[in-house]
Amino acid sequence: MRKNILAANWKMNTSASEGLALFNEVKSGWNADPGGNLICIIAPPSTHLSLINADSEKGIYCAGQNCSDQDNGAYTGEISAVMLKSVGADFVIIGHSERRSIFGEKNNLLKRKVDAAIRNGLFPIYCCGEQQGEREDGNQEDVVRGQLQEGLFHLSAEDFGKVIVAYEPVWAIGTGMTATPEQAQEMHSFIRTVIEENYNKEIAMDTSVLYGGSCNPANANDLFANEDVDGGLIGGASLIAGDFLQIAKSLSSSIP
Repeated sequence: MRKNILAANWKMNTSASEGLALFNEVKSGWNADPGGNLICIIAPPSTHLSLINADSEKGIYCAGQNCSDQDNGAYTGEISAVMLKSVGADFVIIGHSERRSIFGEKNNLLKRKVDAAIRNGLFPIYCCGEQQGEREDGNQEDVVRGQLQEGLFHLSAEDFGKVIVAYEPVWAIGTGMTATPEQAQEMHSFIRTVIEENYNKEIAMDTSVLYGGSCNPANANDLFANEDVDGGLIGGASLIAGDFLQIAKSLSSSIP
């Protein structure tokens, strides 16, 4: 049974003391799910991970925002999955649109990062999504299919079961624009169909697919009401504890 997940990507924000205060505020306001189907994942800057105490009993976990495709070596400034695991991370975001666009990360590199994460006991949150021009040209499905095919579909069925997919319409990240609930459902359903084509229906139905494009308290109810939207990868709204917790309430209320 797939999980409903609310993941916070703090990006390059908060000092260590600010991050600890924000985490503690979220933690104190997070209501544990007795059934274990609703989980919270916090991805702070990597410098904060050793300061933050996740609480699996409340369904709260930590994630890295990125990792190297190498486990160790002469790679100045890189952070490996081994290191993330050693300071308490259970998840890692891979292929975020900012990593793709700003740092030029391609699917073949992201494939190796996925492998490094799984090899070292981390669950990848694999991001995919189209640019504005690609959507305007009607190519969003081809783009997302390629990102999934080249980054994930080499995995065995067992290892693919460790992956969370996050759909990010790149044109809706940090722009104030948001995909309509209909657009979100359409792409999430498509992603599930592509997974089924490459594995099987059971695996497709068990995969959590998150929405990651300017989700906020005002639109969360409508987005999470969709059958194939299993939660959100939240950016800006995750930096305000009250907003993040309000989004969590929307997600919780959407669970049958």
